[in-house]
Amino acid sequence: MTSEVNVGRGIDPRRFRDTLGHYPTGVAVVTGIGDDGAPLGMVVGSFTSVSLEPPLVAFLPRVDSSTFAELRASRTFCVNVLASDQEWMCRQFAVSGGDKFKDVGWKPAPSGAPILDGAVCWIECEWFETQTAGDHFLVLGSVIDLDVERPSLPLLFFQGGYGRFSLPSLTTADPHVIEAAMLAERIRGHVERCSAELGVECAVLAKVGDEIVTVLSANGSATGGESSVSERVPHIAPLGSVFLRDADEDEVRRWVGHLTGASEETRGIVRNHLDRVREAGYSLVLSSGAAEERRAVMAGYSSPDALPVHARQLREFMAESVDRYDPVLEGSTTYDVDSIAVLVDTPPGGPLLAVRLLDLPPRADVGTIEGWIETLSGTAAAASKRLTRP
Repeated sequence: MTSEVNVGRGIDPRRFRDTLGHYPTGVAVVTGIGDDGAPLGMVVGSFTSVSLEPPLVAFLPRVDSSTFAELRASRTFCVNVLASDQEWMCRQFAVSGGDKFKDVGWKPAPSGAPILDGAVCWIECEWFETQTAGDHFLVLGSVIDLDVERPSLPLLFFQGGYGRFSLPSLTTADPHVIEAAMLAERIRGHVERCSAELGVECAVLAKVGDEIVTVLSANGSATGGESSVSERVPHIAPLGSVFLRDADEDEVRRWVGHLTGASEETRGIVRNHLDRVREAGYSLVLSSGAAEERRAVMAGYSSPDALPVHARQLREFMAESVDRYDPVLEGSTTYDVDSIAVLVDTPPGGPLLAVRLLDLPPRADVGTIEGWIETLSGTAAAASKRLTRP
């Protein structure tokens, strides 16, 4: 059975462009080396992945593109995905004529096609097949090499303008963060005294939406490390168990449910830890040998340029770290404690706050740890009284 398709039946070109303009696209520069040995490059907004087996990609240049006519003579081509701060480069390559590579650094891919400085990633290809598709060519490339150069946010084109992807995240201008910071400022004196007495960092955490944000910090440690203010993490198990002291079962279920890929056994362990936190009134986290990895994962999530992959990495890291959270301490053992947190009572309807100790000395015995907990609990009690008194 065959049928005829009436191609382009009465579609208004402007309506076509306006409708398709509601779909954002990435921006890439396809590069190659011309017959004269000079670098070539053209902007495309139509780059796409096609196949994994075999690895194929595609882009669609206009049939009347003079740059593409030259590029076809190149033995290979390289697709450079532009970063969100490379709009200037996009505009330079998009202009007809002139020196498109002016002030643009590059290095050769294994086969020689230019890899542009600062690109997010590059995909080097051999020509696989080129077909005519209306007023464009459909170019298929066989991938021979690829790599990520700069894991950052890509440049996007949307409705005639350029921009970047933005994760739904908190900013310092968020009114709930501001409210939490104002409450924290009222208890600054208690936090600073605790920090000075113990010689460690004492910080105030706030639960705002589905995230935990550090809104105040006092660092009386000998190392005087970087402040944790503005650090944010998602409120996912096993993080932030102290904020669930009065939570109902639905909220606990959501908290545990964020443990992507965790077994039922792991989820059960997390719930047992939460029971201990509710009974003891504090949460304690042990340090791990993967401290550098933890800092990198946390920094990636907290970065203004955070990518979806950073959230996934954090969730996976947390799922692998549950045994460090809220352990049962044995009297004859010493411990490297990463942090201790205690909930602070706040006015009804306000953000939840907690005080947390960081930069604690290593190899602490149980008596020392209990002293830290007692001091922090006293700080939390004094802060609670300050915030809830009439």
